[in-house]
Amino acid sequence: MFNPDLKEMLKNVNSRYSLVVGTAKRAREIRDEAIENKEPVDEKTVSRAIVEINEGKYVITEPDELK
Repeated sequence: MFNPDLKEMLKNVNSRYSLVVGTAKRAREIRDEAIENKEPVDEKTVSRAIVEINEGKYVITEPDELK
């Protein structure tokens, strides 16, 4: 089972809510890109989004009001 370290992921964002919304947004982008390119998705898109966020390939930006 995929079990990322939540404390590590929260270092770059202000709240869990921002992390969840950013992860969901990236997962949808991954799915849409796969559909557009007619590529099969071998792993779950949410898991892939979490890995990208952990590796710094995808950065969650927050509005200035939340910072």
